[in-house]
Amino acid sequence: MGFDENVFINCPYDEDYFPLLRPILFVIYFAGLTPRLALERMNSGEARINKIAELVRDSRYAIHDLSRLQADNAGDYFRMNMPFELGLDVGCRLFGGDEFQEKCCLILEGQPYGYQRALSDMSNSDLAAHHNDPMKALVKVRHWLVTQVGVGLPGPSALIDTYTDFHAWTFRQLIANGFSEEDAKEDVPIPELMQYMRDWVASNT
Repeated sequence: MGFDENVFINCPYDEDYFPLLRPILFVIYFAGLTPRLALERMNSGEARINKIAELVRDSRYAIHDLSRLQADNAGDYFRMNMPFELGLDVGCRLFGGDEFQEKCCLILEGQPYGYQRALSDMSNSDLAAHHNDPMKALVKVRHWLVTQVGVGLPGPSALIDTYTDFHAWTFRQLIANGFSEEDAKEDVPIPELMQYMRDWVASNT
């Protein structure tokens, strides 16, 4: 995995976000790039901040999802991991030396301009709103890969159809490998799912 092909993914890791994470990972693989995220390896003895710093340094590209900046209920704390990791990525580009000057990122949010109350320093930055819709997230990432990264990809409708084909193929593979239908829909470890994506892309592109 090389710096120029790596895409650092900074996002929530709860069950509600996984339907968005799956198509984001898929379109990155389909573009010939490599998604990098903290869940790619599960070593409880590894300090998370060290892992994140390594991923930031090793990735020319990054996708930061700020859609969970707002607390869900009164008295809850704000989710600060995502803006913190965005800050690490921006700081790496600004202060890391010449080798990091070409770093480039996409910032996602749930609703347009929702970030401004919590992160006004990002005002005048171009953010993309996915409205918590997995296919809209796929399309936003697709547009960024085409316009900013320079990757050639099918149009949005064709890419959604391709992802649907992959999703159906993976479901059949999981059932054949001993997953229940419920687990195949909701409880596939991300590293295992990423391997299925690599296998499918290798066979279908």
